[in-house]
Amino acid sequence: MTAVAPHEAPASPGPARRGGVDGRTAWGTTRTVLRLHRTALLVWAAVVLALSGWLVWLTEDAVKQEVAAWESCQRAGQDLCDMSVGWIGYSLSLNWVGLLISYSFLAVAAFAGGSLIGRELENGTAGLAWAQGITPVRWLTAKLAVPTLALTAGATVLVLVYRWAWGAHRTLTDNGWMSDDAYLSRGPAGLAYILCALALGVLTALLLRRALPALAVSVVTSGLFAFVVAQYRGSFWPAVTRTSTATTVDLPDHAWELENGLLIHGRRTPDVGYWTCDGTAAEARRCLDDLGVTGSYTTYHPESHYWPLQLVETGVVLAVAALASAAAFLLLRRRTATASAA
Repeated sequence: MTAVAPHEAPASPGPARRGGVDGRTAWGTTRTVLRLHRTALLVWAAVVLALSGWLVWLTEDAVKQEVAAWESCQRAGQDLCDMSVGWIGYSLSLNWVGLLISYSFLAVAAFAGGSLIGRELENGTAGLAWAQGITPVRWLTAKLAVPTLALTAGATVLVLVYRWAWGAHRTLTDNGWMSDDAYLSRGPAGLAYILCALALGVLTALLLRRALPALAVSVVTSGLFAFVVAQYRGSFWPAVTRTSTATTVDLPDHAWELENGLLIHGRRTPDVGYWTCDGTAAEARRCLDDLGVTGSYTTYHPESHYWPLQLVETGVVLAVAALASAAAFLLLRRRTATASAA
């Protein structure tokens, strides 16, 4: 039996090779994702910088004239200063920035479904990457991880800058804390919707495997999901109900009103046509007594409920994002296992 020289002996597999993919391969996968989607990353960075710069300019420079007009209105003792000053220029611009931030998840869904995954599956470049030693799971992990980091960093900057701008001149704005432009763009729920749109877009692309249909379905699915969640937003935290012996209830400032109505024989009844009781005060009172009206009620959320509502909604949306991501990995594993067996 011929002995093998030490320099001719096969090298024993090191720890990295036993693991299947070493650190250089992992970085190579990430670098490939960065190179393929560098245009989208640059566009996202430009959007973050542009919107942040717009907010800083609005809050520090463009608003100066309106602040001076507001202060002059206050010194003169005029009524309704908040309606005559600021609600057209500064407030409208702030509303637009808030809407762009709040609904940026729709663009993320389009990118995830159409470009990030759908185009590579349709063109066959994903299969080429798998044939070169990159496992499908590692490929999908890189496809999710790189955009997740970029989107999280950018969205966090936008949320923080918008929170600062929104609170700087509250007297000059008409966008309340529950308005479409201010609710999502000031808290973690806005970021949660972006990450959920990313996961839904990836899952949709894996299901359809075509870029344009995946793009369209991803946008519709993400938008529909956000719409459905918004319908139940008021029930994410116990609301406050206040009653009064009068036909109206005085609410605290900036309250989000959910429901109001009359107390008929002590029972809450919404949408009662008590306005038909007109005439003199005595006639109106007699009419209300005939209807059995004993008072009124209003159910609302005070502004202090903003964070509980935000955190519960964030948890719900992130849970859906996690489920969509898990479903994407399971679907990819099943399809690649079936293809390998065939």
